Order: sequence, then structure tokens, then C-alpha cells
Amino acid sequence: MEGIWTGDLNERALDGSPKPGRVRFYDTTLRDGEQTVGVVLTPEQKLVVARALDELGVERIEAGFPRVSEDDRRAVELIRDAGLRAEIWGFSRAVQADVDVIVELGLAATVIESPLSDLKLSALGVSRDKMLGRIADAVSYAAGQGILVAFFGVDGSRADLGFLEQAYRAAVEAGAREVVVVDTLGIAAPETAAFLVSSVRSWLGPDVPIHFHGHNDFGLATAAAIAAFRAGAEWIQGTINGMGERAGNASIGEVAMALTALYGAETGLDLGKIRGISALLRSLGGYELEPWKAIVGENLFVRESGAVASQFHDPPSIEPFSSALVGAERRIVLGKKSGLDSVRIKADELGLDVSEERRAALLEAVKKLGTEKRGLVTDDEFRELARSLGPN
Repeated sequence: MEGIWTGDLNERALDGSPKPGRVRFYDTTLRDGEQTVGVVLTPEQKLVVARALDELGVERIEAGFPRVSEDDRRAVELIRDAGLRAEIWGFSRAVQADVDVIVELGLAATVIESPLSDLKLSALGVSRDKMLGRIADAVSYAAGQGILVAFFGVDGSRADLGFLEQAYRAAVEAGAREVVVVDTLGIAAPETAAFLVSSVRSWLGPDVPIHFHGHNDFGLATAAAIAAFRAGAEWIQGTINGMGERAGNASIGEVAMALTALYGAETGLDLGKIRGISALLRSLGGYELEPWKAIVGENLFVRESGAVASQFHDPPSIEPFSSALVGAERRIVLGKKSGLDSVRIKADELGLDVSEERRAALLEAVKKLGTEKRGLVTDDEFRELARSLGPN
């Protein structure tokens, strides 16, 4: 792929592996992502986000959990009526009253969730048999209303494997047409995610699409999602920026870029828009990201180091993929770690006439100021330093 500079070791390591197909994305930013502590999105803001997700190329958008509040219901209505290309999904517990709201809203599809681990069941005071009954009742009721159901087994990665099989079989027998492998607390190693997907595939056969929904408590959500896809999951659930409760969800941008660049999969996403929607969510949600965050971080194509600045003219030498692929701008900044090439590039960028003889003195001044500030030297400060050294 043009603009990918990862060498050939990935290809050699994957030689003989099945050729990846297309990965499809189910976005849950507007429901699971909004569970980020301190984030509250209005119905109108959720509509703005849904439009941006649609432009990004996300194929399924979970508009929300409409029974939880009037605001959530209103958001679902706005998104439902927006004429988007993406499928609009709802979210429901294995409770008939939740499903009734999905029916009232005229949604064609919904996730129906149910806890499956003994830890969750014990906390709720519900037996395995009773939960199986709830799953069968809710799924059959929704399917009977003509709704496409994806069964969502909460905390499945910590459930007893035998009971997990019972639950998925019960859901499909009751009318669920798709299922979600759920790593609620982000405890699944990539190998475990693959094992769970493969197990569910062996139980349900090739005709039931499988989703993977993972969290990032051990920093493995992207790796687990990739492993799940390679094991046969057709859909990856995630959020923009990896938003979500605790350590968040799998980041759609990270998963999509890794599968595209490292595995040669097709995503259907316009990754040139990923940083734009990342900024949109940060603005609406009122939060910041680490500047070094993969794919959408502010520092990815920004260079302060003088050693790296000397290679700035040759992107493949210092970057694994082109900034153009994700709609980012490449630039040089100045500070304690700058070098002579940093000064030259910044002077040219700002249209300053700095002779080669003056660059060393200007660099020394830049380093001194950057050290004193314990930060970057701004363009205006650089101009002033250049002027203070006098004419060429």
C-alpha cells in the first residue's frame, strides 16, 4: 500500500497465513464511549458525531440505550431520522421493557446484553438457569418483532466456558442472528480473544456473524481486536479515541490502521478523516488525549529532535506511514533537543534569512530558552531570537 513504510518482516512473518478479508466496524462511541467519566453529550451533539461517523465510513452506529433516559431516546430518534448510510442500532438488556422501546422507535436492529460470568451473576443474585431464561425470552420477543438481534454476552471472557456455550446457543436458538464476544474488563490476552472467537465459531457454525467487543484495562484492546478478527470475527466494536469507562474500549482508528498497514485488510473507512473526528469528540467531550497516542496524537508527525530533523526531508526514514493517510500535518518545533537542521528548516518555514554562520548561535539561544521554559520555543520567540542576534 502506498504510504506504508513498514519493511517486509511483517509480510515474511505472516507468509502462509490466510489472506485477510474485510473488517467491518460497529461504533459504540455514543453509548459505551459516553460512559467515559465526566463526558455528557446532548442529543444534538450525538447527531453531529453520528454524521461524522457516517462520513468516516463506519457501517453500524449504536445510537444509544433509549430506555435509560429521555435524552438518550431523543438522540436515537434524531440519528434514526438523519438519513445516514450506516445501519442504526439500539442497545437493550435482556428485559422485555427495553426491547419494547426499541420496537416503539422502529429500529431494525439491536444488541441485547446479558451478564454471563459467575462473578456478575452472583453480584446480581441471579442463577445461571434464570439468566438463560431471560436471554431466551428477550431475544425471542425481539426476533418475533422482526428485529435483527446480536446477543452480547457481558463479561464473557471471565465466564465458565461451558455456560458461555449454553448462553450463545440459547440466544441463537431463540432467534439471535449475530453474537458478540465480549471482554468487558479488558482481561483477554490476544490469544484468548482468538480462542473465544474460534470457540464460538465452532459452537454456532459459519453462518452466524461474530463481533468482538474489547476493553483496554491492560492496554491490549487493539491487539485483542486484531487477534479476534484474524480468528474469524467479522465485526469489531469500538469507539473513537478508545473512549469508555475505566481504560476505555478498543480504538477504531488504531484497529483500522493496524489491520490496513500491517495485515493488508480492507476496512472501508476513510482514515484521512480519523483525526478530524478524534478532535470533534475531544471538543464535545471536554477531554484531552496523550499527545503521543497512536494514530490521532498531536505529536506523531511533529519533530523536536535535531537528529530526526536532519532526516525530516525523507519521511520514510523517520515515520512508519505517511501523514497524508490520516490527514495529519508534518512540522518541526523548537526546544532543548533541537539541532542545526531544526533551525534551518524553521527559518525557511517562517521566511527568515538566517545565514549558515549564524545558525549555531541561534541554536544555542533556542536551546537555552527551551531549557529555561522547560517547553517549546514558539515561532514568535524564534523570530525575536533571530532578530536579537543582529543582521547577517
